[in-house]
Amino acid sequence: MAITVPRPDLSAAEKTYLPALWEGLKVTARHFKNNLFGKGKVTMEYPEERWDSHLPEYYRGVPALVTDEHGKDRCVSCQLCEFICPPRAITITPGEIPPGDTFAKTEKRPQEFKIDMIRCIYCGMCEEVCPEQAIFLQKDYLVVGTRREDMVHDKQKLYEIGGLKTGLVNKWDEKK
Repeated sequence: MAITVPRPDLSAAEKTYLPALWEGLKVTARHFKNNLFGKGKVTMEYPEERWDSHLPEYYRGVPALVTDEHGKDRCVSCQLCEFICPPRAITITPGEIPPGDTFAKTEKRPQEFKIDMIRCIYCGMCEEVCPEQAIFLQKDYLVVGTRREDMVHDKQKLYEIGGLKTGLVNKWDEKK
Protein backbone atom coordinates (compact mmCIF):
# COMPACT_ATOMS: atom_id res chain seq x y z
CA MET A 1 0.00 0.00 0.00
CA ALA A 2 1.46 3.33 -1.05
CA ILE A 3 1.44 6.35 1.24
CA THR A 4 0.72 9.69 -0.38
CA VAL A 5 2.49 12.67 1.13
CA PRO A 6 0.66 15.93 0.42
CA ARG A 7 2.85 18.71 -0.94
CA PRO A 8 2.47 22.21 0.52
CA ASP A 9 0.79 24.82 -1.62
CA LEU A 10 3.30 27.37 -2.87
CA SER A 11 2.55 31.01 -3.52
CA ALA A 12 3.16 32.52 -6.94
CA ALA A 13 6.48 34.06 -5.81
CA GLU A 14 7.65 30.76 -4.31
CA LYS A 15 6.89 28.97 -7.55
CA THR A 16 9.39 31.24 -9.34
CA TYR A 17 12.10 30.47 -6.72
CA LEU A 18 12.77 34.20 -6.28
CA PRO A 19 12.67 34.20 -2.45
CA ALA A 20 15.20 31.34 -2.30
CA LEU A 21 17.47 33.07 -4.81
CA TRP A 22 17.23 36.33 -2.86
CA GLU A 23 18.23 34.59 0.41
CA GLY A 24 21.21 32.96 -1.30
CA LEU A 25 22.34 36.29 -2.78
CA LYS A 26 22.12 37.92 0.66
CA VAL A 27 24.43 35.29 2.15
CA THR A 28 26.89 35.67 -0.74
CA ALA A 29 26.86 39.48 -0.45
CA ARG A 30 27.46 39.30 3.32
CA HIS A 31 30.49 37.00 2.84
CA PHE A 32 31.82 39.23 0.03
CA LYS A 33 31.54 42.33 2.24
CA ASN A 34 33.24 40.64 5.21
CA ASN A 35 36.11 39.38 3.06
CA LEU A 36 36.49 42.70 1.27
CA PHE A 37 36.92 44.63 4.52
CA GLY A 38 39.01 41.95 6.25
CA LYS A 39 36.46 41.00 8.90
CA GLY A 40 36.44 37.31 8.10
CA LYS A 41 39.79 35.60 7.59
CA VAL A 42 39.13 32.32 5.83
CA THR A 43 42.49 31.07 4.58
CA MET A 44 45.46 30.11 6.72
CA GLU A 45 48.85 30.77 5.13
CA TYR A 46 49.99 27.17 5.66
CA PRO A 47 53.77 27.05 5.54
CA GLU A 48 54.12 30.17 7.68
CA GLU A 49 51.12 29.55 9.94
CA ARG A 50 50.49 26.14 11.48
CA TRP A 51 47.71 24.60 13.51
CA ASP A 52 50.10 23.34 16.23
CA SER A 53 49.03 25.87 18.86
CA HIS A 54 45.35 25.67 17.89
CA LEU A 55 44.94 21.88 17.91
CA PRO A 56 42.10 20.75 20.15
CA GLU A 57 42.79 18.32 22.99
CA TYR A 58 40.86 15.55 21.22
CA TYR A 59 42.76 15.84 17.91
CA ARG A 60 43.75 12.49 16.39
CA GLY A 61 46.73 12.46 14.08
CA VAL A 62 49.28 9.89 12.95
CA PRO A 63 49.23 6.47 14.65
CA ALA A 64 52.57 5.40 16.13
CA LEU A 65 54.05 2.59 18.19
CA VAL A 66 55.76 3.20 21.54
CA THR A 67 58.34 1.33 23.60
CA ASP A 68 58.59 1.06 27.37
CA GLU A 69 61.36 2.51 29.55
CA HIS A 70 63.57 -0.58 28.97
CA GLY A 71 63.43 -0.24 25.18
CA LYS A 72 61.15 -3.29 24.90
CA ASP A 73 58.35 -3.34 22.35
CA ARG A 74 55.00 -2.84 24.04
CA CYS A 75 53.26 -4.52 21.11
CA VAL A 76 52.74 -8.26 21.69
CA SER A 77 51.25 -9.01 18.24
CA CYS A 78 47.75 -9.71 19.49
CA GLN A 79 46.53 -8.34 16.15
CA LEU A 80 43.43 -6.71 17.63
CA CYS A 81 44.30 -3.40 15.95
CA GLU A 82 44.62 -5.18 12.61
CA PHE A 83 41.23 -6.87 13.00
CA ILE A 84 39.36 -3.76 14.14
CA CYS A 85 40.84 -1.35 11.56
CA PRO A 86 37.91 -0.36 9.28
CA PRO A 87 39.96 0.39 6.11
CA ARG A 88 42.37 -2.50 6.78
CA ALA A 89 45.37 -0.17 6.88
CA ILE A 90 47.31 -2.18 9.50
CA THR A 91 49.28 -5.32 8.68
CA ILE A 92 51.01 -7.34 11.41
CA THR A 93 53.21 -10.40 11.01
CA PRO A 94 53.75 -11.98 14.44
CA GLY A 95 57.20 -13.20 15.33
CA GLU A 96 58.75 -15.11 18.21
CA ILE A 97 61.00 -13.55 20.82
CA PRO A 98 64.50 -15.11 20.84
CA PRO A 99 64.80 -18.02 23.34
CA GLY A 100 67.35 -16.28 25.58
CA ASP A 101 65.05 -13.35 26.36
CA THR A 102 63.21 -13.24 29.72
CA PHE A 103 59.87 -12.68 27.98
CA ALA A 104 60.34 -15.50 25.44
CA LYS A 105 57.76 -17.88 26.90
CA THR A 106 55.08 -15.35 27.81
CA GLU A 107 54.90 -12.96 24.88
CA LYS A 108 55.51 -12.58 21.18
CA ARG A 109 56.50 -9.50 19.25
CA PRO A 110 55.70 -8.16 15.80
CA GLN A 111 58.15 -9.33 13.19
CA GLU A 112 56.53 -6.88 10.76
CA PHE A 113 54.16 -4.02 11.57
CA LYS A 114 52.99 -1.75 8.76
CA ILE A 115 50.40 1.01 8.59
CA ASP A 116 49.36 2.36 5.19
CA MET A 117 48.85 6.07 5.92
CA ILE A 118 46.96 6.57 2.66
CA ARG A 119 44.29 4.10 3.79
CA CYS A 120 44.28 5.15 7.48
CA ILE A 121 41.23 7.23 8.42
CA TYR A 122 42.62 8.27 11.85
CA CYS A 123 39.58 6.89 13.65
CA GLY A 124 41.50 5.90 16.79
CA MET A 125 39.98 2.43 17.08
CA CYS A 126 43.43 0.82 17.07
CA GLU A 127 44.45 2.96 20.04
CA GLU A 128 41.31 2.08 21.99
CA VAL A 129 41.48 -1.67 21.40
CA CYS A 130 45.20 -2.14 22.22
CA PRO A 131 45.46 -4.05 25.53
CA GLU A 132 49.17 -3.29 25.95
CA GLN A 133 48.85 0.45 25.19
CA ALA A 134 51.41 0.12 22.43
CA ILE A 135 49.79 2.28 19.75
CA PHE A 136 48.89 5.94 20.15
CA LEU A 137 47.59 8.62 17.83
CA GLN A 138 50.04 11.51 17.90
CA LYS A 139 49.15 15.15 17.26
CA ASP A 140 51.31 15.12 14.11
CA TYR A 141 49.43 15.97 10.91
CA LEU A 142 52.36 16.41 8.52
CA VAL A 143 52.36 13.02 6.79
CA VAL A 144 53.88 13.52 3.36
CA GLY A 145 55.46 11.36 0.71
CA THR A 146 56.20 11.52 -2.98
CA ARG A 147 55.48 7.85 -3.65
CA ARG A 148 53.03 5.32 -2.29
CA GLU A 149 55.89 3.34 -0.72
CA ASP A 150 56.80 6.40 1.36
CA MET A 151 53.32 6.40 2.89
CA VAL A 152 53.53 2.82 4.19
CA HIS A 153 55.16 3.19 7.60
CA ASP A 154 57.04 0.13 8.82
CA LYS A 155 57.81 -0.81 12.42
CA GLN A 156 61.02 1.24 12.59
CA LYS A 157 59.34 4.41 11.30
CA LEU A 158 56.38 3.92 13.68
CA TYR A 159 58.76 3.62 16.66
CA GLU A 160 60.59 6.79 15.54
CA ILE A 161 57.30 8.71 15.50
CA GLY A 162 56.02 7.24 18.78
CA GLY A 163 59.08 7.23 20.95
CA LEU A 164 59.08 6.16 24.58
CA LYS A 165 56.24 5.91 27.13
CA THR A 166 57.35 5.28 30.69
CA GLY A 167 55.38 3.43 33.32
CA LEU A 168 51.77 2.38 33.11
CA VAL A 169 49.90 4.63 30.73
CA ASN A 170 46.27 4.94 31.70
CA LYS A 171 44.59 6.22 28.58
CA TRP A 172 41.15 6.33 30.11
CA ASP A 173 42.12 7.76 33.49
CA GLU A 174 40.52 11.19 33.95
CA LYS A 175 43.33 12.34 36.28
CA LYS A 176 46.10 12.01 33.67
